Amino acid sequence: MRFILASASPRRKDLLSSAGFDFEVRRSAIEEAPIEGESPEAYARRVARDKALSVAASAAPGRLVLGADTIVVAGNEILGKPLDTADAARMLRKLSGVSHRVITGVCLVRAPDKVEALAHETTVITFRALDDKEIADYVASGEPMDKAGAYGIQGLACKFVTRVEGCYFNVVGLPVAVVYGLLKPFLSE
Repeated sequence: MRFILASASPRRKDLLSSAGFDFEVRRSAIEEAPIEGESPEAYARRVARDKALSVAASAAPGRLVLGADTIVVAGNEILGKPLDTADAARMLRKLSGVSHRVITGVCLVRAPDKVEALAHETTVITFRALDDKEIADYVASGEPMDKAGAYGIQGLACKFVTRVEGCYFNVVGLPVAVVYGLLKPFLSE
C-alpha cells in the first residue's frame, strides 16, 4: 500500500525508506504556531493533523496521507526551528546540561478529510553542559538551522547527548514503530 508523506523532511523520508515503506512525498504548507494554553503534545498532534489534512485535500479520494510534526520542549517552552543563528545559540544554551522532551505528533488521514489515527511519541534527551565555543562552533556548522530545538541527534550534536529515554528515531523526526502501528491495519489495502 502506497501512501503520501505530507512532509519535505529528508530525515522522515530516509527513516520511512529504511523501514521499507512505499510512499511519495508532498510538502504541506501550513502555519506552525502554538495556540495559547495548548499543551506541547496537543500542539504536535494538531500540526501533524493539519499537515495531513492539507495534503489530503488535493489527493485522490481514499489515498492515505501521513502527517508529522516534531517539537522540542525545554521547561515550558516549545523550541521549533531557529529563526536565525542567535536563536539557535539561545536554544542550545537552554538545552545545555539539562533534560528536555522531544515530541512528535503523527496523523493518518484518508483523503479527502477522514482522520484515521492520531498519536504522539515523547522521548527525553539529556545534554551534557555545553560551553560557549561548542555552541558557537555548532551553530557555525549550519546544522541546527532546519531542526526543531536547533540540533540534529544524528549529526554533529550526537556528542552533546548523554542520555536517551525512549525512541531514538522520534528525535531524528519520526517514531517509526508508532507509524508502523498506525499503518499496519491498512497495509493489506
